[in-house]
Amino acid sequence: MDHAKVLRLFDQDMREGARPDGPGVRVERVGPVVRRIGTEQGWNGVLWSSLDAAGADAAIAEQTRYFTGLGRSFEWKLYGHDGPADLGRRLLAAGFKAEPEETVMVAEPAGTGGPGGLTDPALDAARPDGVRIVPVTDPAGVDLVADVHERAFGTDSTRLRHDLLAGLSGDAGTAGDVVAVVALAGTEPVSAARMELLPGTRFAGLWGGGTVEGWRGRGIYRALVAHRARIAAERGYPYLQVDASDMSRPILARLGFEPLTTTTPYVYEPTV
Repeated sequence: MDHAKVLRLFDQDMREGARPDGPGVRVERVGPVVRRIGTEQGWNGVLWSSLDAAGADAAIAEQTRYFTGLGRSFEWKLYGHDGPADLGRRLLAAGFKAEPEETVMVAEPAGTGGPGGLTDPALDAARPDGVRIVPVTDPAGVDLVADVHERAFGTDSTRLRHDLLAGLSGDAGTAGDVVAVVALAGTEPVSAARMELLPGTRFAGLWGGGTVEGWRGRGIYRALVAHRARIAAERGYPYLQVDASDMSRPILARLGFEPLTTTTPYVYEPTV
């Protein structure tokens, strides 16, 4: 994989050239910053910036004033190749809190014509006995995904539930852009994941893959990656992209994903 080329395409499609990806979402370019304004329950933040040392602090202050004026917390999604080199330190000094760093990993689905990427054995990953993968098509399915999310990660699923319901509603032409699946052992939801397919982009984003404790290490996560990779290949997306945690990175590497850059969420919570 030509990493420099793919990184340029990623920035172009998913960051600098980002477009609204759901009902009520706006994407605005303000000078050297591209920001996403979602609903109160959705994700709000900075997707891309092209800053130098002279203008970084002013840009941070401007975005902080803007989102604080809306009464919303927001995230500055800082990538490892963003400048200036001390932008993370500047965000901390401005009152942001850093969350754990993740690795942006990319692969080419088999069957899309790329020279590398996922191999047929990866795509043929078998589900564990007794586990079936079910598409999420209604609010009841969203409840299952939210249940897995809370049990697997120990975090609140309010935003996830809101985003999935909005994607399933078909508002603003978003129907079909979000593919969500849940793995069931009998009737128990044990793993879940989603994929975002934005028209006009080259990257299918794999998100939220999580398996509840007691079911990990059985290949369910790998099977969900393979399931979504097949769908991305069928729809003609040349790249799969994941923001990988330390836990998922080794699994993805074995499947053929390669590290592209890093990303760290810097979160700002307005004071009351």
